[in-house]
Amino acid sequence: MGQIVANMAGNVWKVLVKPGDQVEEEQDVVILESMKMEIPIAAEVAGRVKEIKTNEGDFVNEGDVLIILE
Repeated sequence: MGQIVANMAGNVWKVLVKPGDQVEEEQDVVILESMKMEIPIAAEVAGRVKEIKTNEGDFVNEGDVLIILE
């Protein structure tokens, strides 16, 4: 079980996975938009997406949980 967190503040531009998806280590799962740049957020560990804690368009702060893996 693990969590994927935002590494910087920004708007959630796109969520690339859905609950039940299997993700691999280093796979991009969310794209944040900050300072007019798109920043991909990658999974640090492999796992299955249990829950998505954010929606496209939401503002997140550094350290906010984006996705929970099981």
